[in-house]
Amino acid sequence: MRMSAKAEYAVRAMTQLAAEPPGILIKTDDLAKAQGIPAQFLVDILSALRADRLVRSQRGRDGGYELARPADQISIADVLRCIDGPLASVRDIGLGDLPYSGPTAALTDVWRALRASMRAVLEDTTLADVARGALPEHVSRMAGDYVTQEDCRGRRSG
Repeated sequence: MRMSAKAEYAVRAMTQLAAEPPGILIKTDDLAKAQGIPAQFLVDILSALRADRLVRSQRGRDGGYELARPADQISIADVLRCIDGPLASVRDIGLGDLPYSGPTAALTDVWRALRASMRAVLEDTTLADVARGALPEHVSRMAGDYVTQEDCRGRRSG
């Protein structure tokens, strides 16, 4: 999976909003500074998030942005899909329509497994989980497994 800068910025901005008490509006400039996101880029991101009803905005001197629903009801997958579309796709072709045959036929199941594993992490992890630093158990376990695998690779190549 390759995540665009726009999607990564969106997740960071949404997590920052999730860390705020409900009802508190955050100005674009404050949000941009808090996460080191270029302000003009953030304006475009917030516009997309607002169009997808993930954030609400209020204009004026006391205006700003807030989450459109509670942080525990917005998954990381919701944000990524808003910005970049489907979580995993192969040349924008539906997995059932891939032209694989012969020895490559099993690749369809590889791509299905990839999509399922991404969903297991991204759909089950909410903005509230990330803001609290308390990820779902299976996500923490997978992250730990990754660190262990990378440590093993480093020892083999070093």
